[in-house]
Amino acid sequence: MLRRFLVCLVLVLGLGGNVAMVDQGDRRLGDLFGKLKEAARSEDARLIEQAIWAVWLESGSATVDLLMQRGLQAMSSGDYPTGLVLFNSIVEFAPNYAEGWNKRATLYYLMGEFSASIADVERTLALEPRHFGALSGLGLIHTQLGDEAKALDAYERALAVHPHITLARNEVERLRKKVRGERI
Repeated sequence: MLRRFLVCLVLVLGLGGNVAMVDQGDRRLGDLFGKLKEAARSEDARLIEQAIWAVWLESGSATVDLLMQRGLQAMSSGDYPTGLVLFNSIVEFAPNYAEGWNKRATLYYLMGEFSASIADVERTLALEPRHFGALSGLGLIHTQLGDEAKALDAYERALAVHPHITLARNEVERLRKKVRGERI
């Protein structure tokens, strides 16, 4: 029922597969990522990170924004079936919107659907290779799956983009010893 309503809403509002999304090459992102790498303090990095997330969430479509808002509400309240319908609608109607794929990847992770989550993370990274959230999420997935080498790689890639991610730093430190061994 909800899916049918969403499809009708999208059709009525004229949303199609060619929705104009914020360009991942948006100059604001380039500037923000440069500042993020140069940030000396974690507090400064956190503010820059919030600005990056704000740009990533800009879809360029009021309909997609509404679907995203409702999907996030459903996910945060534990209503995963509704969240999945909403995020499915986003990726179907706006396939070049990286954050739609990333949020669905997050939901799949929460549902324990790790293969589906990895597929959506890969799609997110194809659209936005600097997506430190997706890279950190990939590290979490591989940790859950027991693949510490892949987890380490994902966390290192996340830190290359965002050097202030505490979880990634801690995991890299822990995993390097396990995966690569102690230096002699």
